[in-house]
Amino acid sequence: MSVVLAALTSDPNLLKCELHRLAGQVLVQTEPRANAMGVGAYAQDEVLLRRFSSAEADPSLAQLAPPNESEALLFHASRLPVGLSFEENTQPFRARRWLFAHQGSVSGFDALRAPLMASLPEHIQRLVRGSTDSEVLFGVFLRHLRDVGRTDDPRLEARVAGGLLADTAREVIKRSMEAGIPRASTLNLVATNGFILVACRFGEEPLYYSRLEGGTECEPCGVTASTPETQPAVGAHRRRRTVVVASHLKRPGSWVELPRGTTLAVGPDLQVQLVTGT
Repeated sequence: MSVVLAALTSDPNLLKCELHRLAGQVLVQTEPRANAMGVGAYAQDEVLLRRFSSAEADPSLAQLAPPNESEALLFHASRLPVGLSFEENTQPFRARRWLFAHQGSVSGFDALRAPLMASLPEHIQRLVRGSTDSEVLFGVFLRHLRDVGRTDDPRLEARVAGGLLADTAREVIKRSMEAGIPRASTLNLVATNGFILVACRFGEEPLYYSRLEGGTECEPCGVTASTPETQPAVGAHRRRRTVVVASHLKRPGSWVELPRGTTLAVGPDLQVQLVTGT
């Protein structure tokens, strides 16, 4: 089963600090071991995308941090079958400012690929370069965004985007039922455009979220309980807030499991909205 980790933070300068806080809480590698890992982040108007092959050492959470400040991060690790292109099939996938990852699998995908691809406009079809079910799901999500004219809208509300992400999962579920595919798919989907973070859980595999509040200590920045209040870093670390989504945990702690059929929507204000639907 693949691994997904995403974060949206109030202070882009402190994203690396938030990843450090997660070191004892989340996993970025499971068994069977992933051979394709990717991480996406932002640098102002640019989207940064890095990929790690099986020949490289497992990345630590600190290594996932982007070289520049970033409000958001999306990581995915999976095991690609032999013969699939590493460059074209490693998640997260990107289109303009959107980053997208899918944890799970679409049952009966061979029967669903053609009708799903046919439902996409030509310019989105051309974006699907790999062979995975996950990239086709991304195409369906992009179509839903296009249908409401909000693909490139920086003011897109998190709740609206979350609803479109859930619609993507529901569409696949509906097509599976119509095709008579008996086995349920696992459709844990996560997406961000750097301003908002949305995730939905449809299937048996769990998906969790947590809210990290500000603190007075940070090892990477050398901030301790005895650091003078006059130091700007102290106030910045106290004010920071981050929402994290993860599929695999080392310990539950303060994490909340997202119920099946539920969508998580987080806007620039870092307020968490949960929307439940069948």
